[in-house]
Amino acid sequence: MRMKLAPSILSADFKELGEEIKKTEEGGAEYLHFDVMDGMFVPNISFGAPVLKSIQGHTKQVLDVHLMVTEPIRYIEVFAKAGADIITVHTEACQDLQATITEIRRQGVKVGVTIKPATPVSVVTPILDQVDMVLIMSVEPGFGGQKFIPESLDKVRELKKMIDERNLSVDIEIDGGVTVDNAAEIAEAGVNVFVAGSSVFGGDIVAKTRQFMEILMYYE
Repeated sequence: MRMKLAPSILSADFKELGEEIKKTEEGGAEYLHFDVMDGMFVPNISFGAPVLKSIQGHTKQVLDVHLMVTEPIRYIEVFAKAGADIITVHTEACQDLQATITEIRRQGVKVGVTIKPATPVSVVTPILDQVDMVLIMSVEPGFGGQKFIPESLDKVRELKKMIDERNLSVDIEIDGGVTVDNAAEIAEAGVNVFVAGSSVFGGDIVAKTRQFMEILMYYE
């Protein structure tokens, strides 16, 4: 399965956002990750659809939107129109997960679902054949720069087994504490989409992105 790096703009310098995004693309990152927080589902507030819309058409990267918001179904159309290619929602944040998945698909956007560290992988079993990607949170969602929770890899392996047993084509994404030092171990567990924030942005972004990609390409 194709390995993909998704730099999270949560760690970018917003004064230089456009330039920094170009550098991640130059380094080989195919995805760009948007962590949208509402201050309710998670104890932090980030940015919304206007930031996404501002870069729509200015990059060839896949715009990977992670909605850490309560009842995300309310915002699916807004983010789809703003340019999202993938919209990922938390199973814990949806009163009606099935309806939310249906709405994402209706908007012509790829569907992702995600679970927090304390949520078992089994919750995605009923909808696994309806999604394009499952995101395993390897930190508590809400803040960047946290340390990777090692037990997350057990959840990745369990999820990968479920996907393989059902012969599905579903990406496994991971978000939180991902660095060049643990990327190989994460890839071996079964992840193929890597969200990285502080380990990409800051300093030489092109070189950092390329370093990540060199590791990931080995596992394709």
